[in-house]
Amino acid sequence: MFSIAKRNFAARLSCAVLRRTIPALLLFAGFGGAAFAQEPASAHAGVATSLPELLAEAEKNNPQIEAARHGWEAAKQVPTQVSTLPDPQFNLQHMSVGSPRPFAGYTNSDFAYIGLGVSQDIPYPGKLRLKGKIAKRGADISEQQIESVRRTVTAELKAAYFQLAYLSKTLAILEQDGELLKQVQQAADARYRSGMGTQQDLLPAQLQQTKLLREIAMHHLEVGKLEAQLKQLLNRSQDSPDIEPSDLVETPLVQTYAELLAAAQVQNPEIVGAKKMIEKQSLQVDLARQDFYPDFNVQYMWQRTDPTQFRAYYMLSVGVRVPIYRGRKQRPELAQAEAEKLRAGSELQAQSQQIAAELRAQYVLAQQTSELLKIHREGLSPQSRSEFQAALAAYQSNKQEFQALLTAFLDVLRFDEEYWQNVSEYQTAIARLEQITGLALR
Repeated sequence: MFSIAKRNFAARLSCAVLRRTIPALLLFAGFGGAAFAQEPASAHAGVATSLPELLAEAEKNNPQIEAARHGWEAAKQVPTQVSTLPDPQFNLQHMSVGSPRPFAGYTNSDFAYIGLGVSQDIPYPGKLRLKGKIAKRGADISEQQIESVRRTVTAELKAAYFQLAYLSKTLAILEQDGELLKQVQQAADARYRSGMGTQQDLLPAQLQQTKLLREIAMHHLEVGKLEAQLKQLLNRSQDSPDIEPSDLVETPLVQTYAELLAAAQVQNPEIVGAKKMIEKQSLQVDLARQDFYPDFNVQYMWQRTDPTQFRAYYMLSVGVRVPIYRGRKQRPELAQAEAEKLRAGSELQAQSQQIAAELRAQYVLAQQTSELLKIHREGLSPQSRSEFQAALAAYQSNKQEFQALLTAFLDVLRFDEEYWQNVSEYQTAIARLEQITGLALR
């Protein structure tokens, strides 16, 4: 993702740090500006991939989403299975007297016969319909699980993308603020040459260069981790080209907390799935009550004895399965179903409270981070740069100590990094709000 020029830049920094003498430091100061100036042009040499492109790719290729879809497809096949009558049973009977051979014995006994029959189990009316409805609610819950997995994957991808964009932006900041550090070095060198400064003013600048080198190395480490995470979510090979993020842009949040909460109550898959579970358990209670009623069995039989002497027999029989052990089977089953329904209601309440709390936390985070960004834009960033320029002028005119100048530079660097970190956190909070509510807030 990051260019070869960056690595050359880090190598040049490393060489400069290792040179301990003042002539070497001055030589670095002479070439440092060119190194920093060349970096921004090559920092974004790759083609940036927009977030919507990655989201579409993840929804198409992510294996977790695909697994959830297959689970839903499987659950949709259940309702017709459980709402259909049991398969009929066909019977073949043979009775012979005086001979073990099949179909023998007609001439030996009037009791010999062959028979064909079919029997069908018939549950009490309404049971199969209820079983189909219960299975349908189960399929609806599986459908909500698809949406839940999709939103989770989407939120994770957005968070990683925004963090990657922040790191990319911060690397550019480190390079740009290196120009300010070059001005600090030049000012310290000028005072040293004029006899008004000491070598001690040059060493802190050298140390800060080393810290910049370390921070760049740490950023590259974090970039590698985020690239691996993004490729996993996109189901890409880990040796595929790295992803270049677009620049971070602050997205205004115009919805109120009440509007977001109302959307979450209707569209959040966890809440919708919990409601479907209550419906399923209510049907399960109805089915448990139906089990107090008997099931039936119908059987039809055709029998043939000696056709030369007797006519065929036709028999129709109806059987009833009576639930006589209600105290040990049906009543505990009903109690279990009712308890499961109460549990589903409690889980819905707990889920709603959890969603509301998470929504509030992310909403407050987005609101406060937006305020921080405004403070950075209108106050901290311009003020820190003005303070640095004033400190630089005061130091050059021998009116201020070097430590105050270095502190002013560090404030500029810190506020620049904090601003883009806040942008990343703000966008991540917006992504979490989108995950909870199902709204497109961008």
